[in-house]
Amino acid sequence: MNTTMNPAINPATFGTYSTKRVLPGFSLTLGYSVLYLSLIVLIPLAAIFLKTSQLTMSEFWDAVSSPRVVASYQLTFGASLFAALFNAVFGVLLAWVLVRYQFPGRTVIDALIDLPFALPTAVAGIALTALYAPNGWLGSQLGQWGIKVAFTPLGVLVALIFIGLPFVVRTVQPVLSDLDSELEEAAASLGAQRWQIFRHVILPIIAPALITGFALAFARALGEYGSVIFIAGNIPMVSEITPLMIITKLEQYDYAGATAIASVMLIISFALLLLINSLQAWSASTTSKGQK
Repeated sequence: MNTTMNPAINPATFGTYSTKRVLPGFSLTLGYSVLYLSLIVLIPLAAIFLKTSQLTMSEFWDAVSSPRVVASYQLTFGASLFAALFNAVFGVLLAWVLVRYQFPGRTVIDALIDLPFALPTAVAGIALTALYAPNGWLGSQLGQWGIKVAFTPLGVLVALIFIGLPFVVRTVQPVLSDLDSELEEAAASLGAQRWQIFRHVILPIIAPALITGFALAFARALGEYGSVIFIAGNIPMVSEITPLMIITKLEQYDYAGATAIASVMLIISFALLLLINSLQAWSASTTSKGQK
């Protein structure tokens, strides 16, 4: 095509138009982004450390290392980790069923996945407590086997699994939808077993999305309060979560002590999420190199 014959396509100006951006320039866009991030995230987080700085080192250590607070750390981080791992396994299975199979009620099940997103956490906590209480539908049946869920750490785990499941399903499901089934058929035709197909074909592709879903579920579980507070029973040294300890400090007007515990949660959570994001980036780079 001769561009000189068509004034609408001018080689001298075509490059100029090709570099135009929909949003403003980098400096202006970055400035607005940093301002928004500062107002919404950085300044409130900085206020936590500013309030905590009112404590001396000994007061800070006493506030964050008391046996009751340490027990809440162990329950919060331990239950959040196990809940995220549980959702990582069964979330993939659920996403696989929704993507690869057609069956009656599939649309309803797919809609129910998002229910923990829309349901108020307090409502979820009350519902789970009524269901797993010793006189509840499931609690009474489990009690016959000597299994007690409500008002125990197991109840905390159940609540965290409930609120974290959608994060894994919704991050893995689009990747599975884009995954061509011909890859599995080709691997099967070469003699690969089902586990080998999943391990060497499917898992490397969904790994970045799976790690993302795990990180989101883990982060949500760390800060969850409403759905846990009812079913936990809040027994000191047994079923108290760290957000409850922060609320307790606030009710006692110990604002510096509350922010001290919050700062410890913030630092540990950020370090863990940074590690998970690094693993996600490494997994994504490894997958892209393998595909090349």
